[in-house]
Amino acid sequence: MAGETITVETPARLHFGLLDVRASAVRRFGGIGAPAPAITTRVSASLADSLDASGDDADRAAEFARRFLAHYRLPCGATIVVEHAIPRHSGLGSGTQLALSIALALAELHGVAATIPELARSVGRARRSAVGTWTFAGGGFVVEGGQRPSAPGASPLLARVMFPTSWRCVVAIPDAKPGMSGEAERAAFATLPEPSERDVERIAYLVLLGMLPALAEANLAAFGAALSEVQLINGRWFAHAQGGTFAPGPSSELVRRMREWGAAGVGQSSWGPAVYGIVDGDEAAELLTRHIRESLGDTGAVRAGAFPDVGARVSRR
Repeated sequence: MAGETITVETPARLHFGLLDVRASAVRRFGGIGAPAPAITTRVSASLADSLDASGDDADRAAEFARRFLAHYRLPCGATIVVEHAIPRHSGLGSGTQLALSIALALAELHGVAATIPELARSVGRARRSAVGTWTFAGGGFVVEGGQRPSAPGASPLLARVMFPTSWRCVVAIPDAKPGMSGEAERAAFATLPEPSERDVERIAYLVLLGMLPALAEANLAAFGAALSEVQLINGRWFAHAQGGTFAPGPSSELVRRMREWGAAGVGQSSWGPAVYGIVDGDEAAELLTRHIRESLGDTGAVRAGAFPDVGARVSRR
């Protein structure tokens, strides 16, 4: 339709951990995570003769649009406005959420019928972790099954379970060194020490018989304990690359302090610096938020709320 504008808004993603990083694994990586509260990317797109992008992260937005148009061999362009974006290199999936938002908006404009994993492939995402792809597709806690070398593309979604409505997540983004990305991230993964089979088995146990049943029973203490242990194991795997179990400085300090301030589950999202704590109820969330703000002073950002029960939203005007 001439003059139509498609708007896509999607929450940031929290990466709770990887399942297996052994190079010898039949399925490598795999992961768990959830959409984050109160932090989003919002993109609008309309048809045009040429490609033009403006707003936050405009250069990267234009590149994702070029990839999509080339993948589907679409001759015309688009006018893209990134109204606001997830902070880059913060551990909250800014690249994947921006890429998928643009891909979905352009697919809607051009009448391209594609699944979310197909859209991810068109813009070059989900080559390692598919957690962000599946949080874009829907809300709740997600478990994805890892990559098979013989089957490139987004790894399969194994489970999606909604969080109890009273649980709250508080996300802190300290003003700290950006998390790894691009070539530095690829190099870090290439030099990871091989984790023990016992560690890998322990994470599988914590997810299958810890976190998933705890969600089904709305048992925050059990969920938080399992999540925090997964984070510690993952942190040991990546300690040589990031300088500690968690990113040194405010991220590591906040993870430690959030336990003292009442969070049932704590961790760092991806490479950080974003960290999070999970509590029950608005009062506990407000108290944790206040402690974090006092700790950060005039720097950084804090967002809190319920875990989103939907992924990306599409609107037309």
